[in-house]
Amino acid sequence: MLPQEIVRAKRDRQPLDPEDIGAFVAGVMDKSVAKEQIAALAMAIYLNGMSREEAVALTLALRDSGTVLDWSDLGPAVVDKHSTGGVGDNVSLVLAPIIAACGGYVPMISGRGLGHTGGTLDKFESIPGYDVKPDDETFRRVVKEVGCAIIGQTGSLAPADKIVYGIRDVTATVESVPLITASILSKKLAAGLRGLVLDVKVGSGAFMADEAAARELATSLVEVANGAGMPTVALLTDMDHPLASAAGNAVEVRSAVNLLRGDGSEPRLREITLALAAEMLAIVGLADDAEQGLRKAEDALSSGAGAERFGQMVAALGGPSDFIERMDEYLPSASIIRDLTLDNDAKLTGNLSFNTRELGLAVIELGGGRTRSEDDIDHAVGLSDLAPRDWDGASPLCRIHARDEATFERAAKRIRAAVRQGDGKTPPAVSERIAL
Repeated sequence: MLPQEIVRAKRDRQPLDPEDIGAFVAGVMDKSVAKEQIAALAMAIYLNGMSREEAVALTLALRDSGTVLDWSDLGPAVVDKHSTGGVGDNVSLVLAPIIAACGGYVPMISGRGLGHTGGTLDKFESIPGYDVKPDDETFRRVVKEVGCAIIGQTGSLAPADKIVYGIRDVTATVESVPLITASILSKKLAAGLRGLVLDVKVGSGAFMADEAAARELATSLVEVANGAGMPTVALLTDMDHPLASAAGNAVEVRSAVNLLRGDGSEPRLREITLALAAEMLAIVGLADDAEQGLRKAEDALSSGAGAERFGQMVAALGGPSDFIERMDEYLPSASIIRDLTLDNDAKLTGNLSFNTRELGLAVIELGGGRTRSEDDIDHAVGLSDLAPRDWDGASPLCRIHARDEATFERAAKRIRAAVRQGDGKTPPAVSERIAL
């Protein structure tokens, strides 16, 4: 079928054959499909949606537009997680080494910060020497020997998705559940996974702030992933408050490593990480069920085995061999580190709520995120010691790590404006499990 006829069919709410979807994506790669036609089909999908069968076909076509990794020599325990993004979300740094310590393999291909949310790669670039873009041989060796490697996406994985996303980004068609689903899963399928667990965030710091919208996306991801042959479950998790007590890059690395070493509290980060780990171990047969998976993950964390794997991964990818032991000597530190309190006339009586998205934007204002794709990041800046929900009403709201007085003051103003009186309720860290 001609590209314009495929666009016409979707415009007129007619079902698309998998062969036609595959041909359209092939045309994206060989440039026989024009950018205008990609934009038109994206808008037609945005307006009219896709059936599950169509979404599976699109996901597989995007996957097959480039390299599909093969980990068959490692057996069935190749697994990963994907998060829809949040503030203070450093789960990956703790989760991947825990799974590796339990006998799994985690070839985690991560991204940079997007909008107000932080990026896993930006966090790892806080570590001197850590290579987020190793060659394929190094990537495979580290996954096989250590059990986990967290790196950036290569251009060979689902390259058609990058082209399509670039057009969606400038044509107001990003917020389409089937297109988001195909974009996320095509890259995970191309990574050669045998199982996937999704962390779908809900709340003021999430892209999907509304619970119903988050559930719709999670359900689509689970159904399409399983339809494409990759066992997948999803957890809806709370992002109405920063996940860790830190938001930034080096400060989040410090928070994660402290949890791995047993030095920090981080109760919500610990709970969500272990819940995801339990599902990951169960889905690839390293545990009989999530309950047993939870016990194994807890043991890997409490014994220090997860911390040991994290240190091995850092060293294998070019970082310091003693990073776990001497973390504070290696991580960059900001010029200004100062507590932030409420204004004297503010009226809050304990129990705190943040507009969490604003905290993410404060990190960007400090220089810890990007306003343009070409912007450099200051890895040292950010927020630490963020007040918990059960705040005592007197302690600082947070500690700001800034490079100068001007950015400190701008971030302080935004953070103070983001503070709300809490309602006394603490939502569950994990509110729902979605599976077939």
